[in-house]
Amino acid sequence: MAQQGRQNDNSDKKPGASGNDGGGNFQFPKWLLLAAAVFLGVHLLWNWAPGGGQEVEYSRFLDQVEQGLVKEVEIVNGTSIEGTYTQDAVQSGKVEPADPGSDLLGNPASGEERRRFTTTKTDDHDLTDFLREYNQGAGASDQQVAFSARQEENWLGSLLVWLIPIGLLVVLWLYFMRKMSPGSQVLNIGKSKDKVTEAEEHHDVDFEDVAGLDEAKEEVVEVVEFLKNPEKFTKLGGELPKGVLLVGQPGTGKTLMAKAVAGEAGVPFFSLSGSDFVEMFVGVGASRVRDLFKKAKEEAPWIIFIDEIDAIGRSRGRNS
Repeated sequence: MAQQGRQNDNSDKKPGASGNDGGGNFQFPKWLLLAAAVFLGVHLLWNWAPGGGQEVEYSRFLDQVEQGLVKEVEIVNGTSIEGTYTQDAVQSGKVEPADPGSDLLGNPASGEERRRFTTTKTDDHDLTDFLREYNQGAGASDQQVAFSARQEENWLGSLLVWLIPIGLLVVLWLYFMRKMSPGSQVLNIGKSKDKVTEAEEHHDVDFEDVAGLDEAKEEVVEVVEFLKNPEKFTKLGGELPKGVLLVGQPGTGKTLMAKAVAGEAGVPFFSLSGSDFVEMFVGVGASRVRDLFKKAKEEAPWIIFIDEIDAIGRSRGRNS
């Protein structure tokens, strides 16, 4: 009998219901991945160039300036140098032209692009003073070197400084919104943990399935009759009993008796354990009781079955 009661307990869940209603595994939003891909693509296209020219050593660059092979120099961010050779230097073969290829439209590189070069400035040489002295006549050639400087902003880094925190906040927001969806357990700590069992599932459970307990059956027959025909009692001024207390050792058929009452009356019932009302947070248990009875009143007539209700009284008595 006890085994049969336990088996019916396990069947309280509706078919197809999952034990974990927490929203499933979190999946990264596809639109964020698409936005990141578009952002990276735009960044690559924006920074793509046919080529910055050939890379030369810094010491060789200084020699080329003194030899009059350099037409103009541009210092970028104080460390990188982009320059252009003179046309005579390329035609005479004193320097090798770069081969940057073609641009995005397939157009071949111009002669100006083929004469470009790049190098990295070292810290032990003041290039600005060197070029200024060279233009004043310190070099061996009359070729003047036009030089300038520019500061390139790292717009990608500046943008990422803002996008990364915002993206993390969006992901966290989506994560918690998913967890707050109906059925999740993250923020439903004050909600009742009852298991709702429909009446159709109890048509095969009645008093004949409960062996013995004749006196207990006689006590609950009145409850069954009232649930079936409430007008029969209300006309005479009768009131439905507020509850029935089933007392006994574990395995004596208390749960099966409650299921039989629901089956005989043809009504569903809420099933939960008394330990669900005992929580480490103050007020959570009371909130669950209020939520349980609120749902039961909205869907009346129902039977509320609370198993192991002594867990509440035992904990209160121990604390006192």
